Amino acid sequence: MRAGLYFTPPPGSSLTRAAALWLGRNAFDGEPTRAPDETLDPLVADPARYGFHATMKAPFRLASGLALAELDERLASFCASRDPVRIDSLGLAEIEGFLALVPKEPPASLAALEEAVVTAFEPFRAPASEQDLARRRPHLLTERQREHLERFGYPYVLSEFRFHMTLTGRLEKDAAKAVTKRLRKALGDLDGAPRTIDSLALFVEPAPGAPFRVHSLHPFRSPTRP
Repeated sequence: MRAGLYFTPPPGSSLTRAAALWLGRNAFDGEPTRAPDETLDPLVADPARYGFHATMKAPFRLASGLALAELDERLASFCASRDPVRIDSLGLAEIEGFLALVPKEPPASLAALEEAVVTAFEPFRAPASEQDLARRRPHLLTERQREHLERFGYPYVLSEFRFHMTLTGRLEKDAAKAVTKRLRKALGDLDGAPRTIDSLALFVEPAPGAPFRVHSLHPFRSPTRP
């Protein structure tokens, strides 16, 4: 079993519904959201398995002696102490060959939130195995990314963090234009709309290779609360 700490919009939001319909799967209940699509399904297989999200702390196995309930309780407490983070525009962009929703101008508070999550929950993470580390292909990483990989089990944290909500796998150049057009149509006015990060979710992979499911969703404190 692995756990991941993610941002995902609440189950009833327009963005959650649009993303679930695009990916063909809803991470909240694990159910299919549309009929199989032989053209689209291979292009979204990876993000569909992980569920629609932005990574705050990448999936990890729990440290020895710790239970999922303890992690969940700590996440609830953490979220209750955080203020919402506003993103003025979250729009579709290409990142290294795949399509994702990314902030047009990421606020500094977003990076601060990610750093807080990564460091606060490090005691819950079991050390990465040699196989885990090798799968990240450290020879292709920068020195800083390798340092992060050794320390946190994931290279794209802290200074290397980039908030993104993945909606496709890596696309061939000849397919990218058509897929982008289709995805923009599916998103409609949600493409480029503002978004508020006001909760975090605990996602769980029950067995290696199994689809991730939302285990719990915890709200941040209200800006009006002390």
